[in-house]
Amino acid sequence: MLPAELAEAASRLFGVRLDVAAAYAELLATDGVLRGLIGPREAPRIWDRHLLNCAAVAELIPPGASVLDVGSGAGLPGLVLAIARPDLAMTLIEPLARRTVFLNEAVEALGLTDSVRVFRGRAEEAVAEVEPGDVVTARAVAPLDRLAGWCLPLTGIGGRLLALKGASAAEEISEHAEAVHRLGGGRPVVHRCGEGVVDPPTTVVEIVRERPVGPTARTSSKKPRSRRR
Repeated sequence: MLPAELAEAASRLFGVRLDVAAAYAELLATDGVLRGLIGPREAPRIWDRHLLNCAAVAELIPPGASVLDVGSGAGLPGLVLAIARPDLAMTLIEPLARRTVFLNEAVEALGLTDSVRVFRGRAEEAVAEVEPGDVVTARAVAPLDRLAGWCLPLTGIGGRLLALKGASAAEEISEHAEAVHRLGGGRPVVHRCGEGVVDPPTTVVEIVRERPVGPTARTSSKKPRSRRR
C-alpha cells in the first residue's frame, strides 16, 4: 500500500502511471521478497526507499532517450524509470538468471514490452550485444572506478553515466576521479534529485563520456534497434 504521507510525491513523480508503479510495488513486496530479490525488512519501505528514490532520477534524463540500466537486480532503477517515463527506451542488463526471469515477468505483467528489453549478461558482454545508450544508470552496483569501467563503454561520446549513490558520493569522487578520467570520463558531478519532492533527495553522480578508451570504445550514441525483448 502507498503510505498516505507519500501519496503526493508519488503522484508528482509517476503522474498517470501511478497505478503501474503501485502494481510494481506489489510485485516487489510479494514475488520480489519470496525470490530473495528484496529483503523482507525492505517491503514496508518499497515506496520511499526504492520507488520514489529511483523515480526522482528521471529529471536528469532527456526526452526520448535510450537508457541502459546496469545491474538491474529487481529493476531498480531501470523499471521504475520506465514506468515514470514511457518515452524512454530501456534495456535492463542483469547477469543472474533468477533475476532476469523476474524482470521479464514484471515487464510482461506491467505492460512494458514495447519500451523495455531485458538482457541477461554482464556489462562487459553487453558492449558487444546491445546498442549504445544515451544514458547508463546504475544503483548500488560498485565503486565509481569499477562502475565507470563497466558503464562508460556502453555509451557514445557525450553519453552519460548516472550512478545513484549515498552519503559517500563526495568521498568516492575524491578517491576515484583520476581513475574515471583514465577511463574516458569527465569530472564527476553530484546532483540532488527530487528536492522538495522526496526526502531525502536522491544523490546521483553524473559522469559524461568525453573520449574513447580501449578496443571497445564507441564514438557515437545510437538508438536501440528494437525496444522489444
